Amino acid sequence: MIVLAGDIGGTKTLLQLSRCSPGGLEVLHEKRYASAEYGEFLALASQFVEESFQLTGVRPSRACFGVAGPVNGREAKTTNLPWTLNADALEACLKIERVRLINDFQSVGYGVDALKNEDIVTLQHGIERPHETRVIIGAGTGLGQAFLVWQGEHYEIVASEGGHADFAPADDDQVDLLRYLRRRYRWATWERAVSGRGLVNIFEYLVERDHAPLSVSLQEAMLDEDHAAVISRFGMLGQDPTAAKALQIFVALYGAQAGNLALTGLATGGVYLAGGVAPKIIDKLKDGTFMDAFNNKEERMQPLLKAMPVRVIVNPNVGLLGSAIAASRL
Repeated sequence: MIVLAGDIGGTKTLLQLSRCSPGGLEVLHEKRYASAEYGEFLALASQFVEESFQLTGVRPSRACFGVAGPVNGREAKTTNLPWTLNADALEACLKIERVRLINDFQSVGYGVDALKNEDIVTLQHGIERPHETRVIIGAGTGLGQAFLVWQGEHYEIVASEGGHADFAPADDDQVDLLRYLRRRYRWATWERAVSGRGLVNIFEYLVERDHAPLSVSLQEAMLDEDHAAVISRFGMLGQDPTAAKALQIFVALYGAQAGNLALTGLATGGVYLAGGVAPKIIDKLKDGTFMDAFNNKEERMQPLLKAMPVRVIVNPNVGLLGSAIAASRL
């Protein structure tokens, strides 16, 4: 079976054509696109399908697209792009027999069991309980969250928009950050603190609060690069104190919300970090800040949290892998 898989995010869109067999997936063609350069997804997908046909001579019969945004039946709207996807229209225009739309974190969830040892970095070993609930959280353009529930033969994924839940501070610095976010956005959500944009929000909050001078090299880098990438890089290297402080707060908040999600889902099967941010700051995630915040709940819950495996997914194509698996099951 030839399947088309997609991982559709606010920043990038990954498309992959694969041959699915009992032995696994054979990738035939894959391409990355800058999402903002396209006014709609259908045009982008049509371009990829035709290009793939020219290169491989085959067309997909099944497709699944993981979308960064809520999915309502056969239709999905991207949260950070002005795109609407309709499965019926995609089937007709791309001449594919069956198309499924799922949340992007559903895609990641389907891909988890296909990951290899080198695709994962462990932050807390814990004791994994087979077939029990897992959760996934991932900061990227937004903050994705999902639950994995065992359904007889494999995990099924329950999508979530929990990244848009109300942000809850845990110390005085975070209380001031909450006030800043409420002034700026009216609604202070977890995504506005734990995401690429969230890191920038934390940094700008510190600049406003502390009036600290920024390094010249950081200001110069921000002229040409993504601000979140600059802040994380300078923070990791200790080249700017405000960037370092912003990254410290960001990682603590990331850990705190991961712990919240783990308790909400009773994730005795494991907690997984996905998204584009975690692999880039993996050394910071490993320094104890994240896990201290993860486990810093009321005392009665700490033994439960400390027994949960916590792992970072460092394979950037896990969403594609999961979409391909979901397509193969149609």
